Amino acid sequence: MRDSLFHISKSEYASLQAQIREFLVSAILEGRLAPGETLPSTRKMSKNLGVSRNTVVLAYQALVDDGYLAPRSRSGFYVSHKILDGHKPTQAAQAAPTAEAVPWGKRLRIRPAAQDNIIKPLDWQDYTYPFIYGQVDQDLFPIAEWRDCSRQALGKRWLGSWTADIRSFDDPLLIEQIRKRLLPRRGIHAHDDEILVTLGAQNALYLIASLLISPETTIAVEEPGFPDVRNNCMLRTRRIHHVPVDAFGMPVTGILDECDLVFLTPSHQFPTTVTMPIERRQELLRKASEKDFVIVEDDYEFETNYVGDPCPALKSLDGAGRVIYIGSLSKSLFPGLRLGFMVGPREVIEEARALRRLMVRHAPTNNQRTAALFLKLGHHDALVSRMHRVYRERWEAMGAALQKHLPDSSQIPSFGGTSFWVRGPDGLDADKLTASAAQEGVLIEPGRVLFGARRPPKNFFRLGFSSIPRERIEPGIETLAEVVHRGML
Repeated sequence: MRDSLFHISKSEYASLQAQIREFLVSAILEGRLAPGETLPSTRKMSKNLGVSRNTVVLAYQALVDDGYLAPRSRSGFYVSHKILDGHKPTQAAQAAPTAEAVPWGKRLRIRPAAQDNIIKPLDWQDYTYPFIYGQVDQDLFPIAEWRDCSRQALGKRWLGSWTADIRSFDDPLLIEQIRKRLLPRRGIHAHDDEILVTLGAQNALYLIASLLISPETTIAVEEPGFPDVRNNCMLRTRRIHHVPVDAFGMPVTGILDECDLVFLTPSHQFPTTVTMPIERRQELLRKASEKDFVIVEDDYEFETNYVGDPCPALKSLDGAGRVIYIGSLSKSLFPGLRLGFMVGPREVIEEARALRRLMVRHAPTNNQRTAALFLKLGHHDALVSRMHRVYRERWEAMGAALQKHLPDSSQIPSFGGTSFWVRGPDGLDADKLTASAAQEGVLIEPGRVLFGARRPPKNFFRLGFSSIPRERIEPGIETLAEVVHRGML
């Protein structure tokens, strides 16, 4: 057996013992270590890897307990002959030489991969000035508190709450916390059967679109707006009106008279950040009642209002059950959690629950219970308070830096939030700017994809500040301004 088979990295997040286990299990299951083959002695392995012998002994013993290795007295450790029972050897797939390739292009009913979507580089943390939207600052997240909630959720006391098959239902503790802790902040009162946990806001949007949109349905969406809304609708209907937003969000115009469904972000318009005043919200609800359309309210970033008293959610003003409300925990916790929720009439939630069951049954129950405990024990409230303090400082720094280096290019968001919508000089191509800025360590998001028009303006871009330290904001904006000015010469 070649010693070069084994290697570990002391910079990895996994422990040394876990890494030893991982490469041995992979070598056994992939056939690089055959049944009956002898492993290096613990002394030799520890010397080759540069780790303590005790670390290797513990890793070997754990693999003995799990049946991967078999010890032999005075002889060492061997690969178990039984561990591969029932495993079929891996072989490279070979197509029959005479087989005709399937013409998948003719069989695919929809082509979502061809749609324009927001693209975020996975290595965004490697940039000096990551003005990227939707990512969290890991230094702000209370990892110890989350770990404690996870430990409790995985303990024996709560074992039955997340190991059982709950079919189409949700964790009752999480539903309770959403109903008692989150919704009242937005002025919303709901019963348990009017709330559904989703795999983030996108899952909620997909469920709603699947239930309410047919080829004959007429839709209104914001322009610019959230691409996932537009793309979800376009998979089902071509009757879509892109309604240009103004300084107060989506205007209540005659174009809405012919609509069946209206999607909007009234509290913090995506991406312009403007807030719809209560007078327009009431006007919109009156129009919805008169013309018999329903509204989907995406209340994203509802927990990042640190400027003034929040305007009540559109759902809180809805007395007729015409509004379906969508919320998410991605911005206050972390995007990878994939937990959100929707609130609506019982009949809608009942059908959405049944449809979700056909798709994913339910969100992972261990994550639901951990999040529920995080809310119940007050950690979420403490986190939001900390975020408000830090984000407001960054919000002020961003506004001052833009006014200094790119004056009159943006309006300071009245709601707060975690981003600025910037209009560059006429003639600026934000896609090219994004590429040029990246070479200087500045990561921005071009705005073209946020427009539904066939010929969208090219000079808009978005700057997020949730994941960049305050002290880097002004130097980053200064660098970006220099790139803008060079490109306009």
